[in-house]
Amino acid sequence: MSNHYLRGILLKLQDRLSDDDRKRLHFFFGHDVPRRIRDDPSLGGTLSLMECLFDEDKINEQDFTFLIQAFEAIQCIDAAQLLRVNARWAQNGVTVAGDNRRGNATNQLNRPFGFFVDDDQTAFIADFENHRIIKWKIGDTNGTVILGGLDRGNRWDQLDRPTDVLSDIEPDSLIICDRWNRRVVRWSRRCGTIQRELLVDNTECWGLAMDDQGYLYISDTDKHEVRRYQIGDKNGTIVAGGHGEGAGLNQLNRPTFIFIDQQQVVYVSDYENHRVMKWNKNKTEGIIVAGGQGGGNALTQLSYPYGLFVDKSGTLYVADTGNHRVMRWSKGAKQGTILVGENGSGAGANQLLSPTGLSFDRHGNLYVTDQENHRVQRFSIK
Repeated sequence: MSNHYLRGILLKLQDRLSDDDRKRLHFFFGHDVPRRIRDDPSLGGTLSLMECLFDEDKINEQDFTFLIQAFEAIQCIDAAQLLRVNARWAQNGVTVAGDNRRGNATNQLNRPFGFFVDDDQTAFIADFENHRIIKWKIGDTNGTVILGGLDRGNRWDQLDRPTDVLSDIEPDSLIICDRWNRRVVRWSRRCGTIQRELLVDNTECWGLAMDDQGYLYISDTDKHEVRRYQIGDKNGTIVAGGHGEGAGLNQLNRPTFIFIDQQQVVYVSDYENHRVMKWNKNKTEGIIVAGGQGGGNALTQLSYPYGLFVDKSGTLYVADTGNHRVMRWSKGAKQGTILVGENGSGAGANQLLSPTGLSFDRHGNLYVTDQENHRVQRFSIK
């Protein structure tokens, strides 16, 4: 985002703010701006506050998540959504993991799927065909294998085509979808000792998610459903699908990745139906929030979606795998916009080839597992 563009958006924000919003905003930034600005919640005072944040580099063309988080904290969701919807990302990605070649060395990946980036700028990647979970500090040339990588198998030190990994609520603990072993396992390090635990078995798992209360969610591509588990529970409760394979609003067809928001709303990439579904808590039917118009490359369509993320304003970001792009769908929108991947499939810096997973860091930068290019790409917010 250029300085001129960002300043234009900040001016538009003023129409979204009530007098009470301004007062809360000035109170929130009381320690970040001079007192004369803090104590002036008028229109002019708020413009001065924005300029002050800009001049002090609290917000800039690389990072304005500071302001988004402030609006969300004071419950001014409309303003936060305006910033998110107008956010732009560089079209040329930077490779932060892998070297564009299929391989099993620690500087290589082999068809990566799900992953996440933590607050320390470290990626944890489900390295599918290498049967391992690899930890990769952003900026390093090599990653570190933390589980698997000893050929495929079902021993406790082995994995067989893992598809997803997430951070547990416990420190130094990961939960892994060990897909071809039909199990979900927990890996943890306590007092220098590695521990492994079977959480759920007999599941053709694909995607994992965890809500703020510590409930685990697992998508099952064989049963066409998503279940919620309390840790220790082996059966779980169906929260999406569960009515067999199909395209009805109460059905799914090979659900892959999932996302859970703070209200325990379940978002599902409904792979074979070329759509993303939203299932409100305790509902027996879902709502189509993206795609659902058959597989295709129009802005109203998706093609075999995988990874997804939903921000606090309800904006959906999805890896449109068959179209080699990442899409953004605003809440209630009938069509999406292309975030990255407008240049067709390929291995260029401005191209993707079957993107599968996506994640954002705390600065708003976008990370994508570029599966068939065997790499993870970072697209900087601008």
